Amino acid sequence: MKKIYYLKTCDTCRRILKEMDTSEYIIQEIKTEPITVLQLEEMYNLTKSYEVLFSKRAKKYKQMDLKNQNLSEKDYKQLILDEYTFLKRPVIINNNDIFVGNTKKLVSFIK
Repeated sequence: MKKIYYLKTCDTCRRILKEMDTSEYIIQEIKTEPITVLQLEEMYNLTKSYEVLFSKRAKKYKQMDLKNQNLSEKDYKQLILDEYTFLKRPVIINNNDIFVGNTKKLVSFIK
């Protein structure tokens, strides 16, 4: 499966999608089409961590004072499901490979 989860209001997501050939990918905008439990579990199976999928840069992270809480994997999962902004973006699944966020590995994959 080739799939991209992104947020259309995210400049970084738009830039990354613009730089790559997305013709073979299913593209899902996570604000208008929220991720499902099954989709999040598929991502988890590739990363083995909900924390890896969680964005600590989201404004709500600071607003909810999550930095000062001891969050478990179960907490990260539920927060991502409850609020789309907590999914680190973009998430690009290329068969059995997953690229999460704006990492050097992702940028090198695009080029």
